[in-house]
Amino acid sequence: MDANATAAPGTTPFSTLIRVASHQQHTEAETSSFMSDLLGGRLGVDAFTRYTEQLWFVYRALEGASETLRDDPVAGPFIQSELARTPELERDLAFLRGAEWRTGLTPLPATAAYAARVEECAREWPGGFVAHHYTRYLGDLSGGQIIRDKAEKTWGFAHKSDGVRFYVFESISNPAAFKRGYRELLDAVAADDLEKQRIVDECKRAFEFNGAVFRELGAEFPLSA
Repeated sequence: MDANATAAPGTTPFSTLIRVASHQQHTEAETSSFMSDLLGGRLGVDAFTRYTEQLWFVYRALEGASETLRDDPVAGPFIQSELARTPELERDLAFLRGAEWRTGLTPLPATAAYAARVEECAREWPGGFVAHHYTRYLGDLSGGQIIRDKAEKTWGFAHKSDGVRFYVFESISNPAAFKRGYRELLDAVAADDLEKQRIVDECKRAFEFNGAVFRELGAEFPLSA
């Protein structure tokens, strides 16, 4: 699949190239034992809370660079305020952990490495930042909605309420149209074919970071026999 997808980057829409090339890593991440157990309702709300904590570290890294990159010709078009998740994650964590939610909040080693790579790309390589941006936000708008629905049903959160607000994009009234527009931005990204391939490779790496986080969460919350 990768060989076909990367054979002719000049003729294949970049949004298709990046989606097809990262398909294997995407599938491995979303079918991890931790995520399977979480979505299957076999883990408690404490596991969901710990996962939400890890997301906060990653999105703080992503969105902390937004203003710096807003005028960048490569990354700037992707900086859109309606995507911002950090405030929603903080509402969720206040609900899940209480008013002192920051106390004792720690990233897993894999999460720390993931956030550090996002910050490195934001400082040094806007194309790499785009790879991480795409991996996170389009996933939130798609598969993230499955997580929200399962969380509401499994742990009794009110529909689109505190606890799952991370998954609720109130400023995006038509997610399908928004995703189409995002893919058009990818197709028009200011990068030559070599740079596009580097971005694809970083997208794969982003999914590997996600997979590492899931593995460490799985070790912390092994399914009871």
